[in-house]
Amino acid sequence: MAKPRLNWTAEPWDDSEPLECTMIVPEAPGCATITFRAPSGAWFDYQPGQFLTLDLSAAAVQRTYTISSSPSRPLSISITVKAQDGSIGTRWMLDHLRPGMRLKAYGPSGAFSLLRHPAAKYLFISAGSGITPMMSMTTWAWDSGHMPDIAFVHAARTPAEIIFRHTLEQMAARVPGLHLHLTVDSVPPFAVWHGYRGRLTQIMLALMAPDYLEREVFCCGPAPFMAGVREMLEALGFDLARYHEESFAAPSPVEVPVEASPPPGDAVIEFAAAGITVECRSDDTVLAVARQAGLNIPSGCTFGLCGTCKTRKLSGEVNMVHNGGISDDEIAEGYILACCSKPQGTVRIDL
Repeated sequence: MAKPRLNWTAEPWDDSEPLECTMIVPEAPGCATITFRAPSGAWFDYQPGQFLTLDLSAAAVQRTYTISSSPSRPLSISITVKAQDGSIGTRWMLDHLRPGMRLKAYGPSGAFSLLRHPAAKYLFISAGSGITPMMSMTTWAWDSGHMPDIAFVHAARTPAEIIFRHTLEQMAARVPGLHLHLTVDSVPPFAVWHGYRGRLTQIMLALMAPDYLEREVFCCGPAPFMAGVREMLEALGFDLARYHEESFAAPSPVEVPVEASPPPGDAVIEFAAAGITVECRSDDTVLAVARQAGLNIPSGCTFGLCGTCKTRKLSGEVNMVHNGGISDDEIAEGYILACCSKPQGTVRIDL
């Protein structure tokens, strides 16, 4: 057995260095936590709740995963992945990724973090694998040395599918400030379950966190679940300015008027660093044109939400319709999201 490498440097990791898989721990059926370290020994600096984009070249995809570990434990970084129907990247990792293998990664990125919204009390609401950013933020609060005040609400299909259940129960049993509330859709025959049953409701929420109106809310899970939580809180009179959600699901399509297609070759993108100039259409995205030119811009969601494809525009104008993956300050500094930016005339990109 190889001796563990305990060396680490005084430098933080950046995404120019690949990550090395060091450990894979099963969490639930079809779900595992994958831990990475930097081969150089660099440490990890990020905000709890942020995400990584992994370049899974063997599966010919790039995928975005929320970090489930905490930056308070900086020598490694972990993601917790669950295979869904039709999964490609996650299925490949569960079937083929092994300790010692290295992956290219980009990030960390994202604005879904309790550090950006400091509050005296928090309410975390999650479902399924949406528990991962909540675990990161809870671990951060635990490691901070201050008594947390977190009402942690999680929904799963069955007790066996509750990710991190035993870890969370152990944490909640040791401090009075972490209040753990679990609900499941169904319980197998002969199994013992003392938690809630059924879909999360207003009555359940009032029992789980009677002071929910006083808490900063973070929500993560499938899109229908989050929509239900948001509607429920709004009906209860909650101030939605204190509601934050994380999702990599595409927003619902919006009906737009049908217009005549722009003529071919009415735009040009110059990729300055690569020395490549491409003639394209004004309804092509910068990301699509870059890929056609053989250039790699890391991407995740591809609809302007995750921010992975953030790229600097040197000159020219683009039409960018995003979903929150870039800030006004970044736009003012010349950055765009390549996946949802379309060139208007000639545009130069720092790539």
